[in-house]
Amino acid sequence: MTATTTLKPKWWLEHYPPGVAHEIDLTRYTSLPAMAEECFAQYRNRAAYTCMDKTLTYGEVDTLSQALGAWLQSKRLQKGARVALMMPNVLQYPVAILAVLRAGYVVVNVNPLYTPRELEHQLNDSGAEVIIILENFATTLEAVLPKTKIKQVVLASVGDLLSFPKGVITNFVVRNVKKLVPPFSLHGSVKFNDAIREGHSLKLVKPNLAPDDIAFLQYTGGTTGASKGAVLVHSNIFGASLSGEAWVKPAMDDQAKGPALDQSGLICALPMYHIFCLVTCMWLAIKLGGHCILIPNPRDLDNMIEVLRKHKFSVMPAVNTMFNSFVNHPDFATLDFSHLRVSNGGGMAVQRAVAERWLKITATPIVEGFGLTETSGGITCNEVMNADFSGDVGMPMPGAEISIRDDAEMEVALGQSGEICIRGPQVMRGYWQRPDETAKSMTKDGFFKSGDIGIMLANGHVKIVDRKKDMILVSGFNVFPNEIEDVIASMPGVMECAVVGIPDEKTGEAVKLFIVKKDPALTEIVVMEYCRKNLTGYKCPKKIVFRDSLPKSNVGKILRRELRDK
Repeated sequence: MTATTTLKPKWWLEHYPPGVAHEIDLTRYTSLPAMAEECFAQYRNRAAYTCMDKTLTYGEVDTLSQALGAWLQSKRLQKGARVALMMPNVLQYPVAILAVLRAGYVVVNVNPLYTPRELEHQLNDSGAEVIIILENFATTLEAVLPKTKIKQVVLASVGDLLSFPKGVITNFVVRNVKKLVPPFSLHGSVKFNDAIREGHSLKLVKPNLAPDDIAFLQYTGGTTGASKGAVLVHSNIFGASLSGEAWVKPAMDDQAKGPALDQSGLICALPMYHIFCLVTCMWLAIKLGGHCILIPNPRDLDNMIEVLRKHKFSVMPAVNTMFNSFVNHPDFATLDFSHLRVSNGGGMAVQRAVAERWLKITATPIVEGFGLTETSGGITCNEVMNADFSGDVGMPMPGAEISIRDDAEMEVALGQSGEICIRGPQVMRGYWQRPDETAKSMTKDGFFKSGDIGIMLANGHVKIVDRKKDMILVSGFNVFPNEIEDVIASMPGVMECAVVGIPDEKTGEAVKLFIVKKDPALTEIVVMEYCRKNLTGYKCPKKIVFRDSLPKSNVGKILRRELRDK
């Protein structure tokens, strides 16, 4: 088969497992609120979210999000105004997402671990006018607030939606015992619970939302260093949810796997601000009427295992590092896995050794998939009923198309490597206010160029070969060398610098930093302190090397590949 051979459109559908729909019906909904409200009515008395032993039903989430949405509308924001959310996985997060969308606004998800520099860029780039933020991170906002367009700050506390007196006790412990809330001053801010209370007396006016209206500005790294917002419209997200629902249906319906499920239980340990968790643990869960177990701090593995012990869980999305941590924990094998149907691996490559140990302990395989922020999360996935670890990322999911292209945008033959290009209802509408970047990312016939090199196999599966870009993948998070180099280059005492990725057993990859000194007294300790002040933790270098010079091309471009090879 040659590059000029014409393949039948979506030929991989012939290899689809039984019971999986070949296409999705995008006419079912006009917006995400329309989908959510259908589910609120259908599952009203079911558990929707549990965190720190407090459970909200779908009916309660409906009421709370209506109230917060009405309060946001009372601030007289224009339809499509951007509202930033800066929280870990607490009950307030899904309530806030639903409130923003139901009010007719756009969600801007913000990593709560951002430094002031990173937060300032994202708030200004998005043009956010309101931010809902957990008070633990308020000191970061205080440092940049005067330099942004933020008009209103809503302050959430960890215990806000917990029952009395637990909420009060929790907030006291978080603030005064564990000292997890650094001192801050944000004049004019409103407490989350006060906004809810006031909103109960207001009426939410349903906006006229269309499938192509913007729902999320989901930020991702950029090749120029600064992160850029992927414009995800309502149909992108509900399309991805419908696709995911169709793909997992055989496993959820399989009686041979164990007792019948009264309700899907989803473990939400990945951060909800990340596209993987946002689609899988929120929107797919809503579509399934599932029960999301929110984990605010997945680094506390002992506590997380005790939380899992209390619940019947059927879906476990995670990255390789999390799967690996679990299988190496002595208490993990003592959990009840009889309800587990799907263990979905993504964000980074799943290691075969980890997958084999997971299967042995849980009797449920890790099904690896592939996706990007720009594709609303997962775009390919392995068959959920397949117990064998394939080492590839599976087939295009319902609605999606994959084409492997060469540099001239011509499709290559099966088995030949090229850039993975993607088309379908899940693909973003472009990069926020970056038409040039958008144009560069798309082929002439409307495929998104992923920047990843892969092979299409004869069985319809896609195998990742390498990354075309210099992106580093740390625990499932994209790290772009240019951003780190821009920060380090501004540091006194640095002449030149370069960043590459190196293999790491714990995080998949880690950042390695090369520096040519301007000041001979510059030390590794000083560089690390500077990085911690200006970069989120996972972007900080694990290894720093001082060199007399860096390899360069004949036009003076630093050759990262030579640094990696050495």
